[in-house]
Formats: sequence, structure tokens, C-alpha cells
Amino acid sequence: MELNAGIALVAIAPFIAALLAPLVQRFSAPLAGWLLALVPAAIFVFLLQFIGPVADGQIVATAIDWVPAYGLKLSFLIDGLSLTFALTISGVGALIVLYAPAYLKGHPHLGRFMGFMLAFMGAMLGLVLADSMLALFAFWELTSVTSFLLIGFDHSRQAARRAAIQALVITNVGGMALLVGAILVRQLSGSWEISALGSLAGEPLYGLVLACFLIAAFTKSAQVPFHFWLPNAMEAPTPVSAFLHSATMVQAGVYLLARLSPSLGGTAAWSGILLVFGGATLLWGALGALRQTDLKQMLAQTTIASLGLLVMLIGLGSETATAAVIVYFVAHAFYKAALFMVVGAIDHETGTRDITALGGLADRMPLTFIGAALAALSMFGLPFTLGFFAKEEMYAGLSDGPWQDIFALAVLVAGNALLGAVGLLVAIKPFLGAEVTTPKSAHEAPIAMLAGPLVLGAAGIVAAVMTDWLAHSVLEPGASAIMGAPVPSHLTLMINPASIALWLSVLTWGLAVLAYQQAATIRTLLRRVGSLLWTADQVFDAVMFGLIRFAGAVTRALHHGRLELYLVTVFAMLALALVLPLLALGGIDALLPLSDLGDWSARLAWPDLQLYEWAVALLAVVGLVAVLVADNRLVAIVSLGIQGTAVALIFLLFGAPDLAFTQFMVEVLSVVILALVMTRLRLDERDHRPFEDLLRDGTLALVCGAGVSLALMVVLSGTLDTKLSDFFTATSVPVAHGANIVNVILVDYRGFDTLGEISVVMGAGIAILALLRRKKAAPAKPSRAQKATS
Repeated sequence: MELNAGIALVAIAPFIAALLAPLVQRFSAPLAGWLLALVPAAIFVFLLQFIGPVADGQIVATAIDWVPAYGLKLSFLIDGLSLTFALTISGVGALIVLYAPAYLKGHPHLGRFMGFMLAFMGAMLGLVLADSMLALFAFWELTSVTSFLLIGFDHSRQAARRAAIQALVITNVGGMALLVGAILVRQLSGSWEISALGSLAGEPLYGLVLACFLIAAFTKSAQVPFHFWLPNAMEAPTPVSAFLHSATMVQAGVYLLARLSPSLGGTAAWSGILLVFGGATLLWGALGALRQTDLKQMLAQTTIASLGLLVMLIGLGSETATAAVIVYFVAHAFYKAALFMVVGAIDHETGTRDITALGGLADRMPLTFIGAALAALSMFGLPFTLGFFAKEEMYAGLSDGPWQDIFALAVLVAGNALLGAVGLLVAIKPFLGAEVTTPKSAHEAPIAMLAGPLVLGAAGIVAAVMTDWLAHSVLEPGASAIMGAPVPSHLTLMINPASIALWLSVLTWGLAVLAYQQAATIRTLLRRVGSLLWTADQVFDAVMFGLIRFAGAVTRALHHGRLELYLVTVFAMLALALVLPLLALGGIDALLPLSDLGDWSARLAWPDLQLYEWAVALLAVVGLVAVLVADNRLVAIVSLGIQGTAVALIFLLFGAPDLAFTQFMVEVLSVVILALVMTRLRLDERDHRPFEDLLRDGTLALVCGAGVSLALMVVLSGTLDTKLSDFFTATSVPVAHGANIVNVILVDYRGFDTLGEISVVMGAGIAILALLRRKKAAPAKPSRAQKATS
């Protein structure tokens, strides 16, 4: 099935909307959320048309030529896995885009925030639809950049800035690992397209490739020990948290592991690493959630646990576990986004989100309570919710397996029980029981803030009831894409009392209720234990502090402000760069072979110059000697100008008028600027230089001069390869439309070099302007009389 032009719009539309968001917010503020939500809603509706073809086994793919000369393409693909993620991203995104303006009503930078949110959505959509690893990497890094902008949106707070930097640092480490892994895979397979990859398990570099992709996935999806950035990301506004934790960036690592399962999976290393780290993350996050009293932090910790659960299921790799990945991802996206929006509504309307300071809100916020209850049912995993089917799938097939499966099953039961307890806490504690006085008088949230929790809470039940559609249209295509082979579904609304999975679910519910009842005791115990541990967050701070101290020490050692030592270092490195290759590669022998030492005339001969050419050369020598013997600074400046002018005349005489013109300009400006600067100094004094400085600088000058001369002589003594000059000569006029070949080289063939040089000059000019303005704006020092008066 050919991908029509509308698919390109799926990736482009959120970015276009992001650019227009500030204008939409400015000119239609009351309706901005509704208008901007039309973009993800339209994407969702457009993608719905692919459910049928993809469910029937078709794959939608396209590619856009990027750098045809190198065979680079930006390729995109829609199969069961990418379609499930894309529909979830756009569907949940539409409700969150609608929610955000109501939550941040009156914020002076709301338009900018909405632009960041839409760009964030576009980056995640591009990531899950990308088939090219280069495109995937580009969108992967875009999610990091846009999340940095969103997490640090309230940049006036130090905590928000720190959280944004921490998230950017951790996820960018993974981004670099992803790039290395993509390059290695390209070298092994000969293709950038993920769909063209076969199994890499037998490749010699399999271990290195696996490590790169695991680091990328673990940093993005907050697996232990990279989990600590995600709770700190709660410094972002609640709409960001709702989107980040349900369907966007943190799910990117899970998506990467699922996408690469056919290529990297099936090995003991793959399964063992994912099971160990996924299980540790599941338990750590679930226990961490019970330790918190801030509702957002509780949900953030459960996201860590859920991501660990998904990683475990991918590591198990069975058909039932893979089916559970798809169902649980959708169920988690629905209930987690809904619960975050519920928490945002509670905070917005009561002024607090501390679970110990809330209670009895059901009468004042009945619709919010309904949304919370519907979402919590799925999180708890009761029958006829998506969460129930996800639990049934992950438990099925593990009870009668080897001891590794039994161990994984025990971790899953414990983790799901703790997550169920948190679901009960979030849905019950703030709404039921005695009413508690809150900082703000509680009342129902606006409809724009209620739409998300109600729709997503209901969707978690409606989708579960539509079992046949869910199995055929979502589970089977998605699981088949992960497994690389058809995966049949056995979902049914029938509850089998003889099923071990059902009784494991009953055990999970019982443990969840027990944990809910003992939540306060568990919280106290966990906090006491946690106070004795050195957390990964503290390790990050220590590493960053050490890095800053090290950078400061290096800066003080290298950037000491002594220009003389800077120049000595530069010319010493130049001398080494010139002389060492000449000695190591036989450059001296190429100029003067030992067999020719007896006949110097075969190597050395005076050039055939005209009298005026000898005069110019003599002028250059005179200028050089004058610089060396100048008894004061002014004479040295003028002598340097004479020597430079002579060099410019040599360029002019030997057919390089453009170089001569440039040299003339440089010499004139140099003399003028140096003379202006030196007017602030004593020009009639000779600078005293110790003998050791003269010896050092003289040696460096002789070595550098000899090195440059010898290098040029080696180049000139070789055979001239005219391929490049012939190419420039042949193409300058017909291709670049320029008869001046040098200009064409600078402007067209080396356009980026020239742009870089211009950028450097522009940056230096801006810095100078800033310094001048700062000096001009600096207040004058008070006089003695003013000091005495004060």
C-alpha cells in the first residue's frame, strides 16, 4: 500500500501548529486550546484509516531522498507497532492540548508553552513513524530538546532549571549511544532502514551494538540506574507531566526496544539484562510511589515502575508477554494521562496536591472524581478494563515455565499489587472521607480540564469491552510487529475460574488492598530506609559538581590571561605539527636524498627573477630585519607593515591579485589599529626581554619558519594532481555561473566554510559590541567628595 501525501503532513503539521500557536493564543485566547487541539485530533482521525489495512497485514512505507549521492533517505513506516503508538500520541495529545490552556489560564507565556507542546508531539510522532535510523535519531534528540524547554518552562525557579538540565544531560547520553549504535548497525547490515535489518545476534559486534541501544533505551525510559531524572521532571507544568508520562518521551525507549526485538532479541544477554533491570525498575518505582505524599510524585514513580514492567515483558519475549506489551502500553497511556489531569485539576482548584491534606472532594468535584475512579479501575486491573486484560496477558504462560519465569511472575505480581495500591490511594484518599479544608475553596474544574479524564477513563473500559476489535485491530498487528512473526490473540470477555492467571489477578488485588490499608506505615518505613541511602540523584549532583570544579581548574590553568604564553603554546604546537610529520614520513629525504648530497646544484638553484622582483624580495627581507632590530614599538609596527606590503607585492607580481588585495587591506588595517592601540602606551621605550625569552621565541620562530618552508618544498617537489583544479575550471561557469574561480570556490564550493568564517566574525563583533555597551553603561565611580557626603 502506497503512503499518500497525507502521511508527510502527520509529521509536519504539529511543527507548523507550534509556529502558529503564539499567534493563535494571542488573537483567540478563549478558544486557543480548542483550535489547537484540532491539529492532533485531525492526525488521529487521519491515522484511523490505516487500522484496517494494517490489521490485514499490510505495511505502509515511504521514503524521501535526503542525500541521494550517499544513498541517505528519510524513510517512514506504519505497521501495527508504530500505528498503535501514533494513535495514542495524537489521541491523548489532543485532550492534553485542550487541557493545557485551561490549566495555565492567564499565564503570560501560554502561547509559547503551547508551541513547545505541539513541537514535542511532532517529535514523538516522527520518532515512532521513522524507519530510517537517521530520522529516528533526529526525532529522538528533538524529544530531548523540546522536553528540556517544557520541563524548564518556569525558568525563574532554580528547581525547574535543574530538572530540565538533568533530563537533557541524561537523555543526551543515551542519544549519543543511539547514534553510535545506528552507525554500527549500518556498517554491519549495509542499510539505515530498521525494516531491512535481519537478526544481528551472530555478529561479532553484537555485544557493543546491544550495549549502545540499551543505554539509549534505559536513559530515555528511566530504567535503573538512570531513573532519577523522571521524578524531578515533575517541575514541569502538569499538562507536560500528563503527556510526558503517558505517551511521549519516556515511552521512546520502550518503543526502541520493541522495534529492535526481531534484530537484537532472542539471546540470553537480551533477555537477562531486560529482565534484571526491568524488574529492579518496577519494584523501585512502585515502592518509591508509596513513599511519596505529593500526588504528582506518586504518579511519576508509578511511571518508572510501569516502564520497568514493559521492559520486563519485552525481555520475556513470549507471545503472551508481547501481547501484554501492546495492551499495557495503551492501558497505561489512558489511565496515566487521565490521573495526571485529575491531579492537575485538584491542584488547580484546591491549591494543594498533598494527599495527606486532601479529603472529601467528591461532593465538590464529582466529575473529577468520576474521571479518577474510571482511570483507577484500569490501573487496579479490575475485570472489563484494559488494565485487567494486560495483567491477564502478562501472567499467562509464566506459571508453568522455568524458574526464571516463576521469578519474573513473582516480581510482576508484587509490582502490580503496589501499583494497584497507588491507584486506590489517588482515586480514594482525595475524594472520599471527611472533608479537609484546603488553601483554595474547592469547586469543579472547567470542562476543558474534565474532558481528558472522562474520555480517557471511559476509553479504558470501552476498548476492553470491544474485545474482538481490540484483539484484531490493536493487539495482533502490534505484537506481530514486535515478534517479527504473526501473533494470534486469545482475548475474550469470558472469565475462566480455572485459569491460573485469574487467581494470580485475585492475589494481586488482595495484596493491593493490603498495601493500600497499610500505606501510612509503609511510607514511614520507606522514608526511614531511604534516609540512609545515597541516591542516584545525589550521585548526579556530585558528578556535575566535580565536573564543574574540574572545568574551572582547567580553565584557570589554560586561560590564565597571559597572551605571551598563549602564543608560545600555539607556535610550539605548530612546530610539532610541521616538523614531526616531515621527520616521520621521510619529507627531508624527499627534498634532499642522501645520494644527491655531493651535487648541490642538482637541488639548489637561484630563481630566475627580474630586477624589480629582486627589489621586492629585498624589501621583504629589509622589513623583516627591521622588525627584529626595532628599538621601540612604533618602529616595529611600521617595519611590520613594510614587510607585509612586500609580501602583498610578491602576490601581485606572481599572478594572485586577489590575495594581494586582501594582504594590502590586512596590512593597512593592522598598522592603523596597532598604531591606535599603541597610542595609549609609551612608544619610545624598548620592551625589555630576558635572554631566555629571546632564546625560546627565536627557536620557535626558526623552527616554524623552517617547517613551513620545508613543507612547501615537499609539496612543490611532488607531482601536481590537477583533478580538483580541472573540476573547478570546468564547472565554475556552467554550474556556479561565475568566471572568477577563486570567488566561486569561496562562495559556492566552500560556502559552508565561508559561512562559518562569517559567523565567527559576527560572533566576535557581537561580543565586542556587548562589551562596549557594558562599559558605557557602567556607573561612574563616586568622587571623594561624594563618598564623604554619603
